[in-house]
Amino acid sequence: MFLSMTGFGRASRVFQWGTVTFEAVSVNHRYQEISVRLPKEISSFESVLVTSLRSLLRRGKIRLTADIDWAADFRTAPIDADALRSYHDQLQKIALDLNAPPPDLTALLSLPGVCDCPRLRGERGDAEDIWKNLAYDTVGALMEMKRSEGEKLWNSVEEDLKELERLNALLTERWTLVNEEALFALRSRIEKIMERFSLELDQNRIAQEVSILADKWDVSEELARLTGHITKFKEIASSLESEGRKLDFLIQEMNREVNTMGSKTGDTEFRWMVVEAKSCLERIREQIQNVE
Repeated sequence: MFLSMTGFGRASRVFQWGTVTFEAVSVNHRYQEISVRLPKEISSFESVLVTSLRSLLRRGKIRLTADIDWAADFRTAPIDADALRSYHDQLQKIALDLNAPPPDLTALLSLPGVCDCPRLRGERGDAEDIWKNLAYDTVGALMEMKRSEGEKLWNSVEEDLKELERLNALLTERWTLVNEEALFALRSRIEKIMERFSLELDQNRIAQEVSILADKWDVSEELARLTGHITKFKEIASSLESEGRKLDFLIQEMNREVNTMGSKTGDTEFRWMVVEAKSCLERIREQIQNVE
């Protein structure tokens, strides 16, 4: 299964004091990086939400933001007259002692206890569960988009993977032909050199030299490993979990095998097919970078 690292999710919940909306945005990142921005009224739950997100998401740069749309009756904070009067009386007494101007009432509104807002009163007891559940709903919407985008990624990768399998089959077929021709040409060259210098022809020695040189250009092992890597890639891609990082490592191994084949063989047609295979792998790699 493919899950895209790119996605967006939103969820809301209505209370008597207003509506809270959570939004989660995920973008590509090599590791997991989570940031949370909350209104001051619920900022104390940031660590709880970060922990929840870490357990739900594996990789990517995720940003969770919250917004509160207050109901009309809760948009202004009530003033605690007793607290304001107490502050005023104390400051006025100090002002008289210091022969200073009387205190400004508006300046006292920011003091603790004067404008304490009861907006979230009634939800404090189970607030942690409320915000965690809202975060789960948001991540659920995010995951739906990540799955949808992941399907598109897989469709693209699947086409390139089929092309890579086709190229691997052609490379195997071409190598069988090229190998036989190269061995025959090598043997002929060795025999001509020995005849030219009137050297004694030792068939066992010739066979030994041909075998040593053949090992240096032999790509049968690379072709076999590439076949195995493709099979493993499809196995991982069809698993229940999204394994983008593991597939990325596997693509690197495939590239290594293809590069080795290109460096060992001098046949023009074979090397051109190697170039096409590398191009195909690069397209797959670009898509895999977006997989969680």
